[in-house]
Amino acid sequence: MTKRTYLSCVVVVGLVVLCGAANESWAQRRVSSHKSSQSRTKSPAKTEPEAAPSAVPKNGVLAGKRIKFVDGTSMDVDDAWKQGDSVWYRRNGTSQALDRPVRQIEDRYTEPVAVARTPEAATKIAQPPAPAPVATWIYLVDGAHFQVDEVREVSDGAWYNRGKVTNFIDRVRIARIEREEPGSTIAAEWKQRGWSSGNLAIDGFIKQSAGRFGVDPYLVFLVIEQESQFHPRALSPKGARGLMQLMPGTARRFGVARPFDPADNIRGGTQYLKELLTMFGGKVDLALASYNAGEGRVIDYGNRVPPFRETRDYVKRISSRYRSNQAPETPDAPNKEARRKQ
Repeated sequence: MTKRTYLSCVVVVGLVVLCGAANESWAQRRVSSHKSSQSRTKSPAKTEPEAAPSAVPKNGVLAGKRIKFVDGTSMDVDDAWKQGDSVWYRRNGTSQALDRPVRQIEDRYTEPVAVARTPEAATKIAQPPAPAPVATWIYLVDGAHFQVDEVREVSDGAWYNRGKVTNFIDRVRIARIEREEPGSTIAAEWKQRGWSSGNLAIDGFIKQSAGRFGVDPYLVFLVIEQESQFHPRALSPKGARGLMQLMPGTARRFGVARPFDPADNIRGGTQYLKELLTMFGGKVDLALASYNAGEGRVIDYGNRVPPFRETRDYVKRISSRYRSNQAPETPDAPNKEARRKQ
């Protein structure tokens, strides 16, 4: 072997050794990098925070709203909402606007209740007892009062709901607003009827005359409310007198000798109302139109409500409240002038 050939062999062997070492080092670095990557991938799972618990307590029952004020105090109510720039709340059937700055309104829940342990009710949750119903009454300055479902007081009066009807009453007509709490001593008869003139004697005359002539006492009540606002000595410029505002001719027709006597007046007015209901086949709107404008006018217009604004307003005010037949709506401004025509 020549010297040149020997040197070539040494160079080749050296290159092979160097390549092998380089490959081993690259493989080690690749394994180390792979392990490091796996370590980095798994580590976040160990430090991931647990999900925040739900704000609704388990087995809790939504009980209303909690109003938190800016000064740190709070108030529990049945409901609360924002209307314009004001915050309103409802509690025990009455709605009012707040005059204090509010920071937050949040749902309020009852304390979680225990699950029944009996086999039959193992999957049932005990429910809190339903609150006793609370009746709200609006008392007017003339002594009459009405039961409503809900009342919302504002600066110039009050809005109230009864059934599906919403109405407004001026502040000057309201004496007070009361809520009938459980165990209240309000007369049982008022609870059943949902109305009263504020005078037990007048209530009795209404009931007595209505029963005698077969007329709904609530309809008689509404007519008196509209005609005289329960003033027995009411006298209109046209000469209509008493609670049911009977014209002199109508009073003579039904034998009312003392039109300012509540019993005599209600008896004659109820008899007249019964005659009108019979004449028009029990149609309340036509009977009311006749009571206001005279049956002759109704007949002249083909047994329809005459196109007089006053008469149509009169019929609308009474008949819409009467049709609900649940409890009286707040009477509108009374029509103190009777329009009895012979």
